[in-house]
Order: sequence, then structure tokens, then C-alpha cells
Amino acid sequence: MYKDIATPIRTKEILNKYGFSFKKSLGQNFLIDPNILRNIVSHANLTKDSGAIEIGPGIGALTEHLARAAKKVVSFEIDQRLLPVLEDTLSPYDNIKIIHSDILKADVEKVIKKEMPGIEDIMVVANLPYYVTTPILMKLLNDRLPIRGFVVMMQKEVADRITAKPGTKEYGSLSIAIQYYVKAEVAMVVPKTVFMPQPNVDSAVIRLIKHDEPPVKVIDEDFLFEVTRTSFAQRRKTILNNLQSGLPSGKEKKQQILDALEQCGIEPARRGETLSIQEFAKLADALYSHFCNTQ
Repeated sequence: MYKDIATPIRTKEILNKYGFSFKKSLGQNFLIDPNILRNIVSHANLTKDSGAIEIGPGIGALTEHLARAAKKVVSFEIDQRLLPVLEDTLSPYDNIKIIHSDILKADVEKVIKKEMPGIEDIMVVANLPYYVTTPILMKLLNDRLPIRGFVVMMQKEVADRITAKPGTKEYGSLSIAIQYYVKAEVAMVVPKTVFMPQPNVDSAVIRLIKHDEPPVKVIDEDFLFEVTRTSFAQRRKTILNNLQSGLPSGKEKKQQILDALEQCGIEPARRGETLSIQEFAKLADALYSHFCNTQ
């Protein structure tokens, strides 16, 4: 049986061996609790026929647990200094591929085709760099990858926003953008004490499972997201005021906005956080012809 990488003693040994220093700019916080890692992997429901995509493996703490559970692990690491470390720490495993690349610039679908031929069940499982959590998630969702979903760690505050329900202070355009693609839930809360170095905030692991079909059908997805972003631009403003000030020529088109709100049964004095994704979808479709160039 191999020694787990993710213990305080082993982590320090590895860091000392390579003279590794953490880069704050890359959001590097390494997990040092094997039980947490086992729990993360268990939430992904991987089998020996599954593939796992990881982002930011660090020194391989989560990677090795994924390798034990899945058929193939592909891990994207941006920090070149970690490549020799990973080659060493993960040497006992023959089902891991480390790719030196920025995930935000990578063609992940192409990598999946090359590295995971024949694997039909694929999950993204990662301790995401906190400073780019949202861009990473939105890129991978927009890329329409052939995956089942995500089990990812992030700041608890961001996890609360992603999984929020209408009517709560956490609910916003990010909640809607992500819940359009996936069913989102907090799987577990992770204290800051299980990281090296210790971050300033607690973390949470969220599970995102892709919808077979989005929960709403709209004329134009991009316009739906524009309407939701605009509706939350200033949370204390009414939906009417936000749409007027945020949509192109919104001030001149007040009557069209009022007509669309009335058509959808939405009071102009409501605030964005009270609207469900279904109401936003109706509203976006009602506004579409007034604010988008139709051919």
C-alpha cells in the first residue's frame, strides 16, 4: 500500500525535497487530509470504467485518490515547477496523464478524445484555484464537454452563490448561469485547517450534475444571461430600473420593458433575486425582439 501524499508530514517532505515555495498568484493551497480527499472522490461516484479530469493537481494529493478510483485521470497543471514533483509522487500509478497547460486555454474536448477513448463516464474532480473558479466552470460548461458533471472544491462563499435559490441574498446571475446547465448542490464544507498553507476562508465541495435538457428553453441563451446579469447589476434596484439602465437603449425603451414585464406577470417593482430561472427565461424571450437584431 502506498503512503498517502496528503498528510502534513509527507507534504512537508515533498516540499522540502524540491525546495518548493507556494505562489499566491496561482492560488496554491494543498490539502493535507486523506479523509477529505476520499470523501471528495466518493461524491464523484467513479468506477473502474470512469475517467476523471483534474485541474491544478499541486503535488498529486487528490490525483492519486482519483487514480485509485478511476480508469484514467487527466490532470492540467499550469505551474511548470510542479511537473518533476508530480512525476515523482505519482510514479506508482500508470493511469495518470499530466498536461502542462492553462485550463482556460486548453482544448479539453480534444484532450478527452485523445486520452480517454472509449470512456463514456467522465467527471471533472478538482480543488479549483480560488481566483479563477468561476471562469473555469463557465468555460467547461460552455464547451459542452462529454462529461457527467463536476465535483469541485472552492471558497464556501462562491459555492453558496452557485447553489443559491431565489429569494436568498446569495442568489444572483452566477446561480442562474450555472444552474441552467447543471443541478447544483453543496456536498460538504471543508475547514481551512486541512490546507497548507491555510487559506483565510472555509471551503466547500459542490456537486454539479449536467441536465439532460436545460430547465428552460429560450430563443437565445446569451441574451438570457445578459438579462440576468443586468437584472442583478445593482441589487437594491428594481428589475425595471436595472433593465432600463443596463440593456442597450433601455432608457428609450421603457415602455417595451414594461410591456414585457406585464406579459410575463412580473411586477416592475420586484428585484432580480426574487425571480426564478423560469421567470427570467420568459422575460428574456419577451424582450428579445426589442433588444436583439433579428434577421
